Amino acid sequence: MNLKPRYSKKFYIRSFWTIFALPFVALFIVLLLVSQEAFGPMPTFEDLENPDNNLASQVYSEDGKLLGKYYYQNRSYVDFKEVSSNIVNALIATEDIRFYDHSGIDARGLARVAVKTLLMGRSSGGGSTITQQLAKNLFPRDTTVYDSRIAYATNLVLAKFKEWITAVKLERNYTKKEILVMYLNTVPFGGQSYGIQSAAKTYFNTHPDSLRVHEAATLIGLLKAPTRYSPVLHPERSKQRRNIVLSQMNKYNYLSDDQYDSLSTMPLNIEYNIQDHNVGPATYFRDHLRTMLTEEKPGKDNYASYESYQEDSTRWANDPLYGWCNKNKKPDGSNYDLYRDGLKIYTTINSRMQKYAEKSMEEHLGEDLQQTFFERKKGPKAPFSENLEQSQIDRILTQAMKRTHRYYVMNRKGISKDSIRRAFNNPRKMKVFTWDGLKDTVLTPMDSIKYYKYFLRAGFMSMNPQNGHVKAYVGGPNFRYFKYDHVTQGARQVGSTIKPFLYTLAMQEGYSPCHKVPNVPRSFYLNDSTWTPKNSGPTDMDGEMVTLKWGLTNSVNWISAWLVKQFNAQAVVDVMRKMGIDSYVDPVPSIFLGTSDIKLSEMVGAYSTYANQGVYIDPMYITRIEDRNGNVLATFKPKQSEAFSEQTAYLMINLLKNVVEEGTGVRVRYKYGLKNAIAGKTGTTQNQSDGWFMGVTPNLVSGAWVGGEDRSIHFNSITYGQGANMALPIWALYMKKVYNDSTLAPMVTKDDTFEKPNNFNYILDCEKYEQMHPQQNRSEDFF
Repeated sequence: MNLKPRYSKKFYIRSFWTIFALPFVALFIVLLLVSQEAFGPMPTFEDLENPDNNLASQVYSEDGKLLGKYYYQNRSYVDFKEVSSNIVNALIATEDIRFYDHSGIDARGLARVAVKTLLMGRSSGGGSTITQQLAKNLFPRDTTVYDSRIAYATNLVLAKFKEWITAVKLERNYTKKEILVMYLNTVPFGGQSYGIQSAAKTYFNTHPDSLRVHEAATLIGLLKAPTRYSPVLHPERSKQRRNIVLSQMNKYNYLSDDQYDSLSTMPLNIEYNIQDHNVGPATYFRDHLRTMLTEEKPGKDNYASYESYQEDSTRWANDPLYGWCNKNKKPDGSNYDLYRDGLKIYTTINSRMQKYAEKSMEEHLGEDLQQTFFERKKGPKAPFSENLEQSQIDRILTQAMKRTHRYYVMNRKGISKDSIRRAFNNPRKMKVFTWDGLKDTVLTPMDSIKYYKYFLRAGFMSMNPQNGHVKAYVGGPNFRYFKYDHVTQGARQVGSTIKPFLYTLAMQEGYSPCHKVPNVPRSFYLNDSTWTPKNSGPTDMDGEMVTLKWGLTNSVNWISAWLVKQFNAQAVVDVMRKMGIDSYVDPVPSIFLGTSDIKLSEMVGAYSTYANQGVYIDPMYITRIEDRNGNVLATFKPKQSEAFSEQTAYLMINLLKNVVEEGTGVRVRYKYGLKNAIAGKTGTTQNQSDGWFMGVTPNLVSGAWVGGEDRSIHFNSITYGQGANMALPIWALYMKKVYNDSTLAPMVTKDDTFEKPNNFNYILDCEKYEQMHPQQNRSEDFF
């Protein structure tokens, strides 16, 4: 019996090819559906043209040095021409040797993965091309956590398909060089570094175009697993990974055998630079700019006092820098984002002068003053004043505890006050700041609070009086451990540095520096009481006729009291307002004691008026802001106004020069050897809680403040606690470094002189003045 086959040969052939083609058809349909966004959105053409990346904003000094960055991800862009060929060769050899031959998807690479990995069970590396990896970096995968393995696998496959399609689109829209540099600008290298520029700076303190072969291999090796192959955390593992990259470069003829043999034995030679907001130059300055630029429009409900709201509202309206990011719009209508938009901020800071200021504070506090304070402050109440009751000390420490981040977190969690207190008295290992470096120790958090109270704080600012450019700005000893900024954030009593403002009023009203007044007590009648200020300075001239110059030179209170009686306290406040003092100053007879709290930045701006011939100029921090492409978004000009005449300014310079020549600032001359044109004023507040020095030179005005975190932390004697000992040395050390740097000329030189105004007819020689005014010795206002 002859049986015919059930199906024809043609049927089997058709079936075979149908089954064979089915996966490809299914793949095509799925890819089509993915591209049509059936499984979620895909990047548009506009997205590909303008990929949304977090790009760090960069802060530059006036001399072109990078001071720091603001970022969520520490990322900066470079062009292809700025990248060493060593990096490109290492990347291609390790990640995608067929990069120049495919169009986003490497079919040969996928086949290799399918055969060796899936069928033979052997690892053969991934099949992702550089372009696919770029697609994943630019448009990250869905990070949803799925309970089902099937759902997770499905999501993973769809994500892979999206990356394929995006990679093909990238290849169509960009050249190979553009794709390479986009990839290198987006990948994470660990150590808070995103992109090759940040990585080169972080690990080798260099620029991408200067990376040597073994350095490039180390960085490319990090891409596989930045933490696992970190040259800082795991140097041996990093070296092994680097050598794998070098072997790939050798395999594909980017390196000869001899080069490979030589390079693979080299040490890593890491020059690690932590890219952190807490370190680097001008940390306090950068934080001040960050706060200024990102301020929001003041709202009444956010303020405890109407005065503070009014002050900030005025700044919002009149200061273009204040809240700049929230007052200015991008082309798309959104506000600028300091942390994402890659702004380039060009400041007035001079990188060398900034370094000198930071070093001078470190030298004075770290090598001298702090050690003296440790030695002088002994006893159970130290570092606080012996005059404080223990209950007052406990209250100060409790308030300090409540300001810590630890307390904030525990309190937010609802932990009881008693439990928090116990936690703060539980010893634990910690690293603490010392001027000799970090120290490992065991302390309770409460003891660490008291430990940090021992450290004296300081502020320093230096400014060009002609254009307002702030050249150096140091808000404290160490930004990581002492965040409070004593330049623009903090205000402290200014002591005798307020007296020149009173003398300015006298000079403005026609008095001469050589005018003589009796050096006797002066009493003020206030309501039903009488107040007679205690004298200060030398006593050998008590009861004698003395010049105003002598009075300011020696910071004598009785002479200042005489001046207040000639005018009134409100007139002094009015002068101070014209000189840029915005802080509240109480217009009372005791104004000359300097009990008002004023910011250091305001004092430097005010004293600059003397060197700028009576014209006040606002301290200026930024000259311009550019976008990521170098387009200028904003330029800034200094605000200025006439405070008093140039004759008055020159008379005050004469008075302040004598403070340095013969008075409380004389150690500028005899101890620090500065012989050039210098005017200045020291200041010391009650109980030596604050020490000040304001130094004026023709082209540079600088101010220094030193004191404890709390007013109850101070030296016991004025010998160590006066402004001439606490603050003046910072200024003097800084100026010596500035003068010794010839590259700063002609901006600042030892030969600078104060310019005498035209038609200046005042007699500054007091002997000659006395001969012309003999009646000064018979003043009728002794009483």
